[in-house]
Amino acid sequence: MTENVHVALFDTLADWELGYAIAHVRRPSWQREPGRYRIVTVGASTEPITTMGGLRIVPEFALAELDPADSALLVLAGGDTWGEPQMAGFRSAARRFLEADVPVAAICGATFGLAVEGLLDERPHTSNAREYLEYSGYRGGSHFVDAPAVRDGNLITASGVAPVHFARAIFDVLDLYRPDVADSWFKLYGDRDPAGFYELAAAG
Repeated sequence: MTENVHVALFDTLADWELGYAIAHVRRPSWQREPGRYRIVTVGASTEPITTMGGLRIVPEFALAELDPADSALLVLAGGDTWGEPQMAGFRSAARRFLEADVPVAAICGATFGLAVEGLLDERPHTSNAREYLEYSGYRGGSHFVDAPAVRDGNLITASGVAPVHFARAIFDVLDLYRPDVADSWFKLYGDRDPAGFYELAAAG
């Protein structure tokens, strides 16, 4: 059965933070179970949004229809508005997913949104910087980890300058690749080591 990977869409979404993750979730090459996952987009409504890069995208369905039971993962990219009232629906959706034990992956500004929602107060996490999250008023500073990406159970957080690490954590939580294939993927895209390309080619 095909499982949904839901990607939040909203004005000012940081395009570059999602590319590695969503492209390779869709691409069947090297996957344990090709076609197991599909990318589904969700917006506050089905009205078009405009990304930070100027792309105009129409969400496939509205946030009110989002049910964690129908999802394998909720992916939240950065943007300029995560602390503002219009993002409250996405912040509460992240809470509902985690309470239902369904993974949430947040990068850059989206981690600020999770901090506003109180979801980082008691869990290991990362972001762009500890000081950045402190502006949210959260109480999780002692759980901050200075790393490109951190996975704590079903929660992934990442710095906005670590989209490859973010993607790798997503692949791991989805069990997308065998461990050796995931290592080769990161060798190519994360370490920029050409040996990773040949290893992936050998993996089929």
